[in-house]
Amino acid sequence: MTGDMLTIFSEFLGTMILILLGDGVVAAVSLKKSKAEGAGWVAITMGWGAGVAMAVYIAGFMGPAHLNPAVTLGMAMIGNLEWAMVIPFILAQTAGAIVGAVLVWLTYLAHFRETTDQGAILGTFATAPEIYDTVSNVMSEVIGTFVLVFGIMAFGQNSFTDGLNPLVVGVLILSIGLSLGGSTGYAINPARDLGPRIAHAFLPLKNKGGSNWGYSWIPVAAPMLGAVLAALLYMVIV
Repeated sequence: MTGDMLTIFSEFLGTMILILLGDGVVAAVSLKKSKAEGAGWVAITMGWGAGVAMAVYIAGFMGPAHLNPAVTLGMAMIGNLEWAMVIPFILAQTAGAIVGAVLVWLTYLAHFRETTDQGAILGTFATAPEIYDTVSNVMSEVIGTFVLVFGIMAFGQNSFTDGLNPLVVGVLILSIGLSLGGSTGYAINPARDLGPRIAHAFLPLKNKGGSNWGYSWIPVAAPMLGAVLAALLYMVIV
């Protein structure tokens, strides 16, 4: 592979692993007759934090391992990524998220068949707020993504032991989930929400309801806005 192709592939592969492990823990907690059924929010946030760290480790030797269109946009704004790579990165991330969601479905195929709660099934793929309020939901995703993107940019100004940075990013994800994720489920990543939602729409799930497309624009648009605000503040400070 050429350098650019390898870098784009790394975004696909890393995001696939991120969704496989992240949505995987949601499936483990939410679906019927899983050994982790009912393990709760702490298990989900820990699984997502660890999943992000592992995905960055897996993809990081091939590219920057953004694995998130909001991070990609923010990095382009501060000059850490060529603008020509933004769209290819976002497409690769979204495609990887779709494939990752399909792999979760295959992993828990029997458990999806046993689960009749349509909300739990959709929640395995995509986020939804506990209280539907557009302003509140947008603000939650903007604030969470701002913390994520500004945090990643700030980490770049610090010196870490070789190989530690992905683990620190995972802890950041864990912190956001525990502290800020209770409102909307903290998508904070457009590909993380849109890709699996697309998979939910086309997969032959036994008890599938709707894919909640009416809400779907918020976990796409709000994280991008949060990333823009993070990048603007970073450029003022640095």
